[in-house]
Formats: sequence, C-alpha cells, structure tokens
Amino acid sequence: MSQSPEHQSSQSADATAAASDPRPRPRPRPPRRDVHDLFSGGRLTVIPRKVARHEQLLAHLTETLFAVDREYTEPEVNDALRTVHEDCSALRRYLITSGRLTRTPDGRTYRRAATTR
Repeated sequence: MSQSPEHQSSQSADATAAASDPRPRPRPRPPRRDVHDLFSGGRLTVIPRKVARHEQLLAHLTETLFAVDREYTEPEVNDALRTVHEDCSALRRYLITSGRLTRTPDGRTYRRAATTR
C-alpha cells in the first residue's frame, strides 16, 4: 500500500524535526526487575553489589521474613535468614546498617524498623 503525499510529507517533517532537535532523547527504561531472579528453589543465589538491587533485596527480606510488631532474638533472626542464605551474619549486618532491622544496645533483641533510612 502506498501512502498519501500528505502522510509522507508529515513523516519526513517529523523525522527532520527529530534530527534537528538538540535535546537528548530519554532512553526507555528497562522494566524494573523483581528480586525473584536472585533466588533459585527459594534460596538466595547471590547478594547483589549494586546499591539499588541490594536495597531491593533487603526490603524483600524484611517484608517476607520479619513481622512488624514482634521482637526477635539473634538466633531467631539468624534462623529466619538461614532459610534463604547460609551467610546469615552478613545479611543480618546489612539489615541493621540499612536501618531495616533495629537492635537493642546489648544486641539481645531485634525488631523490624517502622521506617527505613
């Protein structure tokens, strides 16, 4: 099928305008990945290094493993984290430093933080 002359000229005008526009075009953003691609068989296969993915993982762990209004002992926190990864101490430390879990000064009691930093 051929296009009408008016349609062809409007397409070429659009192409010319786009080519002469000095502003950079925004790149389409890739779809936001889900944390589920970090897991295999319910186990965490990798702890991401990139800050955004790392924070996304920590948010997921906090929401899925810890209740809002409950206190946990360190062994309970470790047991919960071991359900997804053997390095529970690293995950626990990441959750504390990110502000997603809080602990008492003596380290005996942990809680899910109401808000995160």
